[in-house]
Amino acid sequence: MLGNLNGWHLLILLVVILLLFGAAKLPALAKSMGQSARVFKGEMKAMKEEDKPAAGTTSSVADTTTTPAPATTDGTPDSKP
Repeated sequence: MLGNLNGWHLLILLVVILLLFGAAKLPALAKSMGQSARVFKGEMKAMKEEDKPAAGTTSSVADTTTTPAPATTDGTPDSKP
């Protein structure tokens, strides 16, 4: 997008910005933009940290197998305790 700008284009752009905002407001504008960029960078870093899995935690599957009830010799379940 800005790849086609040469020196004259940038100079004209800076003059227009200077006319719109005035010389007194440019340092405050630059400071505000810097703070906004710093906050944005911090938020992006925090989002990346949230996406990473916590260190030291393992994901294990619980043993869900069950043992069958004891059966008698004729194949029917044993009702004795």
